[in-house]
Amino acid sequence: MYKNIKVDFEKFMQVIDKCEKDIFIITAEGDKFNMKSKLSQLVALGTLFKNGQIEIDHLETTCAADDSRVFRFLIYGEVERE
Repeated sequence: MYKNIKVDFEKFMQVIDKCEKDIFIITAEGDKFNMKSKLSQLVALGTLFKNGQIEIDHLETTCAADDSRVFRFLIYGEVERE
């Protein structure tokens, strides 16, 4: 689980699209959004989007491969190429 993250929206969504399983964003209020769902993306981003970035309180992955993708993105800013 990752906490208190600020990321570039466009790159973050590229990483999410490459993930195999569910990725959840959990707000400070306890709302949980599945970022693999387009509807959840719209609702969550309306709440989290600030100054061209999204601010995430908690981020949870459900798959080790996805955890690795997200970790690599958060540390190095890299989006996997196909």
